[in-house]
Amino acid sequence: MTRLSELPNIGPEIERQLTAVGIDTPQALREAGSRQAWLRIFAVDASACYNRLLGLEGAVRGIRKKELPQDVRAELKQFYTVQKG
Repeated sequence: MTRLSELPNIGPEIERQLTAVGIDTPQALREAGSRQAWLRIFAVDASACYNRLLGLEGAVRGIRKKELPQDVRAELKQFYTVQKG
């Protein structure tokens, strides 16, 4: 797997944004993690939302965002809320 769009939850627009912020492979996304990837996207696109963060976490884990455990969702919601201020 060499393209970001081959990961769950990653469509052409998210792939474009990730590439624009220096994350251009699935391995680079896993290394950065969902939070860091989201922060990089948020720095250039203030409309980056909670669902995008969930999608990134799912991509890192190789699952659809709807399959994320509730405790992970809660942690990400808290992170998102703090970052959005």
